[in-house]
Amino acid sequence: MNAQLKKGVLELIVLESVRKKDMYGYELVEEVSKVVDVNEGTIYPLLKRLTNERYFETYLRESTEGPPRKYYHLTAAGVLYRDELEHEWMQLADRVWLFLNSEKDAEVTDTEGSRKILNIGLGNRLVKERLDG
Repeated sequence: MNAQLKKGVLELIVLESVRKKDMYGYELVEEVSKVVDVNEGTIYPLLKRLTNERYFETYLRESTEGPPRKYYHLTAAGVLYRDELEHEWMQLADRVWLFLNSEKDAEVTDTEGSRKILNIGLGNRLVKERLDG
């Protein structure tokens, strides 16, 4: 995946992952890697910045496999920020998808004489409008 595309969506993926459950750093790297290829050197600076911006709170929890782990918890401000990013992402994805598919998906089909249906692809949705001929 293009590095710039990945960078643009990485915050949303991290915020959503921690919204689902509190996670420690390496666990988060593994979770995010299920969606985009990422390494620790990318995630830890992002976690630090999001914590400094008060989107995350941290706490230590004992581990059976070594020293205590620092867990990240989404704050109320983090939830609002995540929701805002999701909304922006969905708008952008819909606009790009529509732009890329505008000529392919806009079709007028004649059904029953003068009544026509216009199918316009919009993101993962299909919008149908009736046109009177």
